[in-house]
Amino acid sequence: MKIILIGLLLTIMALLALALTQLIRGKSQRLLTLLAWRVALSIGLFLLLILCGRMGWITPNF
Repeated sequence: MKIILIGLLLTIMALLALALTQLIRGKSQRLLTLLAWRVALSIGLFLLLILCGRMGWITPNF
């Protein structure tokens, strides 16, 4: 499960980097698409973290 979470986090970071390159090039439509994917994946990651915590698959470090 941790590998999936790390993979999602790396994908979000890659989409952010790609959006930055599109911003520099001035391609606004592609930029909006990449940022929309990033937001959707971030929300999905947040919900997956909540689900994993509730199911006991991951535990917080208190």
